[in-house]
Amino acid sequence: MKIQRITYLSLGTNQGNKLENLQNAINSIADKVGDIQKVSSVYKTASWGFASDDFLNICLQVTTYHAPEKLISTLLHIEAELGRERKDSKEYVDRNIDIDILLFDDEIIFSRTLTVPHPKMLERKFVLVPLAEIAGSTFHPIEKKQLTVCLKNCDDSSEITVIEEKLKRPIPISEKYNYIAIEGNIGAGKTSLAKMMSDEFNAKIILERFADNPFLPKFYEDKERFAFPLEMSFLADRYQQLSDDLAQLDLFKNLIVSDYYIFKSLIFAQITLQKDEYVLYRKMFDLMYKEITKPDLYVYLYQNTDRLLQNIKKRGRDYEQNIEADYLQKIHDGYKQFISTQQDLNVLVIDVSEIDFVDNDDDYKYIINKIKNV
Repeated sequence: MKIQRITYLSLGTNQGNKLENLQNAINSIADKVGDIQKVSSVYKTASWGFASDDFLNICLQVTTYHAPEKLISTLLHIEAELGRERKDSKEYVDRNIDIDILLFDDEIIFSRTLTVPHPKMLERKFVLVPLAEIAGSTFHPIEKKQLTVCLKNCDDSSEITVIEEKLKRPIPISEKYNYIAIEGNIGAGKTSLAKMMSDEFNAKIILERFADNPFLPKFYEDKERFAFPLEMSFLADRYQQLSDDLAQLDLFKNLIVSDYYIFKSLIFAQITLQKDEYVLYRKMFDLMYKEITKPDLYVYLYQNTDRLLQNIKKRGRDYEQNIEADYLQKIHDGYKQFISTQQDLNVLVIDVSEIDFVDNDDDYKYIINKIKNV
């Protein structure tokens, strides 16, 4: 399991649209570094160490999985993306954005590229005032004093004023949702995405136990004979698994991510069962469906049929190799109909036909940003 660390960052700007610069940096940090837990007020100060336009400064509390060296590298990349051009000169200069690591947990770091705690943070009121606002009781790991005490002991006499404008804190996925269900056709990548999200967001994961179903290989050999026992066994297993797992809160997990939603049982049953079998099945399904917790977000991964067939062939499950394009199209049509009729379900459809979120991190981030911005 990945370990989240707490870091405190200082952001400053004195060029262009300063509030926009800070907000853009906040958004990039949320996308590339980790969850932003706190954003300080915005403070205005005169330029420090040289004569120029006033600065706007803030501090952030961020939880991140990045190691310190990776963190500083990512922050420098964010600065560059936002137009910052660093120069070799050690003189203070104007900048549209400046991001510094102040603290990283309670670690003391001296490396070629990074010194933590920031060596000049205790000398600068434009750092300590916003930092004390969001982390006043936190101890400086070298001084062994709370930051509020460090601020009182600061000799910096420069004037610092808070402005009225507020910046927006991006809401982390783990705060926005308690339960996310990821759905898609056979081979769409729903299990892969669920596992990746579970790893990144420390989520409890619920995976469909299809591999344990003894009727599945038999169904692909003789669909008419084994369709009903297959669908009934899947329904019973899905109901039991979701009922048990969704009822058990895990204090060490931020949210729940599943690679299926129980309504897929009805979608597949509509395709595979005879009319009289489906009528009986529907009665059982309706009783169970009333009792299942609905997801806060239902994500449907769409892939075109050709891509699905490629994925099925690639993962090499023997009993899936004879699946036909027509069968996959019927499944998609079933999902499409289900999604179009759900008025009380928060649905997000993502076309993943032309992307590879498993092997391409940018594609994965694209999906995560879609989920964040629903």
